[in-house]
Amino acid sequence: MSKDQITMYGADWCGDCRRSKRLLEELNVEYTHIDVDADLSAADKVKEINRGAQSIPVIVFSDGTHLTEPSDIDLKAKLEALKII
Repeated sequence: MSKDQITMYGADWCGDCRRSKRLLEELNVEYTHIDVDADLSAADKVKEINRGAQSIPVIVFSDGTHLTEPSDIDLKAKLEALKII
């Protein structure tokens, strides 16, 4: 799976973002990280995905689905369902 197939919108100050990044890295899952503080269009994309909420991380998958603030269990289950891990 190439890193183009998973995009994580997040910020360095966000504890949930750091946790999700750590899990992806532990599982050797490649992803593209977009910092919503550095890219205002990304912040707008987060609001669009979340129907107005600014909650992060938002992890978007190649099948068009996404998870917002997922637990490690939910994120791992999604990766398994997509046969990424």
